[in-house]
Amino acid sequence: MRFFPVLTAILITAALYMLTFERNSLILMAGGEITDQVEEGYLPAQKSEAVSVQVLISKSRNVESGIVVRGRTEAARNVVVRAETSGLIISEPLLKGTEVSQNQVLCELNVGTREVKLAEANARLVEAKVNNNAASRLAESGYGSETKATARKAALQSAEANVKLAEKEIERLRIAAPFSGLLSSDVAELGSLLQPGSECARIVKLDPIKIVGFVAETEVDKLSVGAFAAARLANNKTVSGKVTYISITADPMTRTFRVEVDVPNPERSIREGGTAEIFINTSGESAHLLPQSAMTLNNNGDLGVRVVEDGFAKFYKVKIVRDTIDGIWLSGLPDTVEVIVVGQEYVIDGRKVIKKYQE
Repeated sequence: MRFFPVLTAILITAALYMLTFERNSLILMAGGEITDQVEEGYLPAQKSEAVSVQVLISKSRNVESGIVVRGRTEAARNVVVRAETSGLIISEPLLKGTEVSQNQVLCELNVGTREVKLAEANARLVEAKVNNNAASRLAESGYGSETKATARKAALQSAEANVKLAEKEIERLRIAAPFSGLLSSDVAELGSLLQPGSECARIVKLDPIKIVGFVAETEVDKLSVGAFAAARLANNKTVSGKVTYISITADPMTRTFRVEVDVPNPERSIREGGTAEIFINTSGESAHLLPQSAMTLNNNGDLGVRVVEDGFAKFYKVKIVRDTIDGIWLSGLPDTVEVIVVGQEYVIDGRKVIKKYQE
């Protein structure tokens, strides 16, 4: 009873083998022709029926690209003006926010005994001149020694130096602004005692203002000094300027590089310390403006587009340069190319296509 099931299984196995591995032999035995042979120069997919697709002719254009970084605003100058000598303030204080000009007096100190010291230095200078003249004449006539004449000359030079020191000490009583700007703090109060190094005032210069960002080490080489840059501030105001500085050393903690952009700020409407989103132009490159729907993936998961070359479909791997509301800029394609914009998902490399041009 078991003989027939075993025989049936053997026959079925033999039939499957012949259909799978000896198909061509069976066809020839039956008097048929083999029609699935690959013709020279064509892939198997090319022998199947051509697929109709819509094609867009695209020509490459030079497009500016850039990088976007987060940053902040900084004053062009921010200086603490300090005293170089001691004394009581005798000038009225200026309030923070006051606009000051270069060399404007911020703090004036009491002269004290400095004028007396200057008068004493001048008197000693007169005495030193008389002694020097007398010693020089005696030395020339042979009644005085050269050593004494040299000593009198040294005393004269010392007296001249003491006069200059006394005059400089009086000049230090008037503490002036080193540049034009705004006071970011109140000036030291009337009657306050300042010591050497004590703070008189703080001055900031906001025109031009710096917008500072930090760029990753993978993108810093794309930037150059003088490149155009634009920034959007926290209040959605947009400003523009040029890159003035690119750091050559990275921040040890973040491994990013400092980039500075100078922006005109004549009305001082941009404040220091605000956040900003900075767009910095990099060198332009050739790219195609295509609809986003034209992009697809190949079997390896690479992003690209399919084009028509000599009547057959071909895949090109692309790189996104910039995304806009009009489409997406892609690089990695020939200068002129016929891009499949409809039907690219139904063809593979080497598939014959019938193209229809899209306006």
